[in-house]
Amino acid sequence: MGFNCGIVGLPNVGKSTLFNALTATQAAQAANFPFCTIEPNVGRVAVPDIRMDQLAKVAGSANIIPTQLEFVDIAGLVKGASRGEGLGNQFLANIRETDAVVHVLRCFEDEDIHHVEGSVDPIRDAETIETELMLADLESITRQIDNIARKAKSGDKDIKGQHEFMLQVKAALEEGKPARTVVPANEDETRWMKTIQMITARPVLYVCNVNEEDAATGNEWTQKVEALAAAQGTQAVTICAAIESEIAQLDSAEEKAEFLETLGLEEAGLDKIVRAGYALLNLQTYFTAGPKETRAWTVRIGAKAPEAAGCIHSDFEKGFIKAEVIAFSDYITCGGEVGAKDKGKMRQEGKEYVVHDGDVILFRFNV
Repeated sequence: MGFNCGIVGLPNVGKSTLFNALTATQAAQAANFPFCTIEPNVGRVAVPDIRMDQLAKVAGSANIIPTQLEFVDIAGLVKGASRGEGLGNQFLANIRETDAVVHVLRCFEDEDIHHVEGSVDPIRDAETIETELMLADLESITRQIDNIARKAKSGDKDIKGQHEFMLQVKAALEEGKPARTVVPANEDETRWMKTIQMITARPVLYVCNVNEEDAATGNEWTQKVEALAAAQGTQAVTICAAIESEIAQLDSAEEKAEFLETLGLEEAGLDKIVRAGYALLNLQTYFTAGPKETRAWTVRIGAKAPEAAGCIHSDFEKGFIKAEVIAFSDYITCGGEVGAKDKGKMRQEGKEYVVHDGDVILFRFNV
C-alpha cells in the first residue's frame, strides 16, 4: 500500500467526478445536486511509475505489481455538518484512519452547476470545511477525555500523560486551530496523536478543480489556494476533473499521452496527486525485481534497511541480515542484477543503511 487518503469538500465541487476518474470506476454517483454521494466509496488505484516497466524489461519479470493508492470519498460536507446538517458528518469515521486528506475546492464558474453557498470562493469553502472538521474533532476528543479522565486519577504515568496531551489538543481546537498545530514532543505523544485519530491532524492536500481551459495554467482562484497552501506549509495541485474522466476512458498509455499533449498538459491529475502526496507524507519508493515480478514498495524517507524489509513482511525485519542494493540507474545501465554485481554496482548494506528512492533491493534474512 502506498498511502490512503480521504476526499472531502462541499457538495458539487467535483469530488465524486474526481474519485470516479482517478479510480477509473463509476462507483461514486456524480450529479448536479447536493449529497449525491450518500455512502462512502472506497477505491484503489495503481501508483504510476515509469521506472517499473524499465525494471521489468531488464529483469524479464512475468508480472508488474505497483504500489496502491486508496481513496475514500464521502458525502459532501456543508456548514453545520458537525451539528448534523447534511450527510457528510455521518461518514467522517471513514477517513479518521487515512494518512492524508484531499480537499477538493471548486475553482470554476458554471451557471448550470449549483454552488451551495451561492458563489465560487475556494478560500471561504476551505475555511468552512476546516471548521467543520475541527468541530467534529472537538466533539470526538471531548468524549475521549471524559472516558480517560477517571483512569488518569489512578496514577498510571502513561494514562496521565495521554490525558494531558489530549487536553492540549482540545485547547487548540477550542482556539480554532487544527490538531496538526499540536506538534508531538516525543514518541509517546506521537503514539497518542495516532490513537486519538483527529482528522485535522492529517496533512491536507488541496486539489483545485478547474474548467478545461484553465487546466494547464490555473486561474486567479487557484493562485489564492496555492498561497493558502504555502502559508499552511502544505501543497496544492490544479486539475480538471472533467478531463480526468476522459483520460480514464482511454485504453493505452500512448492515447493518454497524446490527449494530454493536445491540451498542453504534461501529466495526468493522478500523477500530480501522487507526487504531491508522497512529498507531503515524506514517502519514497524502492523496488524488488526478478523473473517472477517487479514490485514497488512505499517507505518513509529516512527509513533504514530493516524497516524497508518490514514493508514486505514482518519476518524480514525481525530476521534481517543484510540488504543487497543496486541503484535504479545502475540496474538499468548494467543490464540487471548479474551485470551490476560484475561491475561492482551491487552493495552489501547492513542495518544502518538508509534507503534511497529507486533502490532495487534483495533482502537476506533468517527467522
